[in-house]
Amino acid sequence: MEDLFGAEGGASELMNQAVSLVMTYAPKVVLAIVTLIVGMWLINRFVRVLDNKLGKKDPTLNKFLCGLIGAILKILLLISVASMVGIATTSFIAIIGAAGLAVGLALQGSLANFAGGVLILIFKPFKVGDVIDAQGYLGSVREISILYTIVDTFDNRRIVIPNGQLANASLTNLSAYETRRCDMSFGIGYGDDIDKAKAVCKRLIEEDERALKDPAPLIVVGALGESSVDLTVRAWTKSADLWPFYWDMHEKVKKAFDAEGISIPFPQRDVHMIKSD
Repeated sequence: MEDLFGAEGGASELMNQAVSLVMTYAPKVVLAIVTLIVGMWLINRFVRVLDNKLGKKDPTLNKFLCGLIGAILKILLLISVASMVGIATTSFIAIIGAAGLAVGLALQGSLANFAGGVLILIFKPFKVGDVIDAQGYLGSVREISILYTIVDTFDNRRIVIPNGQLANASLTNLSAYETRRCDMSFGIGYGDDIDKAKAVCKRLIEEDERALKDPAPLIVVGALGESSVDLTVRAWTKSADLWPFYWDMHEKVKKAFDAEGISIPFPQRDVHMIKSD
């Protein structure tokens, strides 16, 4: 009988402890669940609003910022919910920090690319669609991700460049301005009429609609070469018209010089044969 009463007493004590634990932690757990659900809804709502506000201005930067802000807010929410339940968040944060340090040491290169991507997205040295010359490659920027930038070259190759290299090295953005200067050089013979050759170049530029009137084109004698008088010709065009204008001008100048009797000399050497006795 004593064993029976002792067993019943032990069961009653366990039941009382269980009820006490439920009464103590149930409100905290319910409150934590409600906080988690409401918090997730608010975070998702905030991210959607931010996406709508920034999406039209810069889709690439917007995608990165929304994802980063959403992840940070969710981590903070989980830490807050764990603290409400009674979990020691200090140890939890320490574990996260140690894990982050270990991952950071293992992914130093990726973190450098990540930092480079953040700098590119914030300071915007170039954007999608720009033509850049960087890391030995010339092409159009197709995509800017958080780790890599994808460039399509003009001979239809796709180049993937780490953002860390782009952020820590010089690059040339050929699309930064709407207009560019086209620099050309044409050689004529020393016996040819310089003014006539300059007039021909000027006429060809004025006839081409791609050449801008302002700034005015420049046609001067740039150098006196070993076998030619070199004319320096500079004209301004829209950035998209630069190379077509450059190539067409060389063809037009050659044909016009031939028609006007203006020679285009090429290097020559006179060889004298001396006959020995």
